Amino acid sequence: MSKAFTRESDDAPESQSETRPVSSLPPGARNYITPDGAAKMKAEFDRLVTIDRPELSRAPEDDHEARQTLQALVRKIHHLEQVLRSAVVSYPPPGERNRVRFGATVTVRTLRGEEESYRIVGVDETDFDRGWISWLSPLAKALLNTEAGQRVQFRSPSGQDELQILRIAYE
Repeated sequence: MSKAFTRESDDAPESQSETRPVSSLPPGARNYITPDGAAKMKAEFDRLVTIDRPELSRAPEDDHEARQTLQALVRKIHHLEQVLRSAVVSYPPPGERNRVRFGATVTVRTLRGEEESYRIVGVDETDFDRGWISWLSPLAKALLNTEAGQRVQFRSPSGQDELQILRIAYE
């Protein structure tokens, strides 16, 4: 294998550019986030800064594993700081709760008759296991501005699909 595809040593730290999270926001897009997402990220940031980082900083200089963990934690703190600095907290619409907007949990029925629920959240809150999808995703774009009872066309990885909006809820 070419030397260009290997590191000199497995103990060598990764460079900052290799591990820095890349924003999935397109240039100029606002970084919308739900109020609970902002609160959770702020709580995580505070915990990392006030508890975890000081604890890891006390590790002996020759504890390489602790040093690597500390470097990863510092990168996480920096990332959360950037997210929180750029975040625009978007609250649920005050009166219009019958239309899909940012922060909505939408229950749909597929052509196969399956019911699925998706919550439209910010890019930094996306959690596929929980059904939380980015407001920039193709599915969210298909759902936004619809009302219960409407059908929307959506191109999924398996092909064209049609979804019927069953319920819309806001936390």
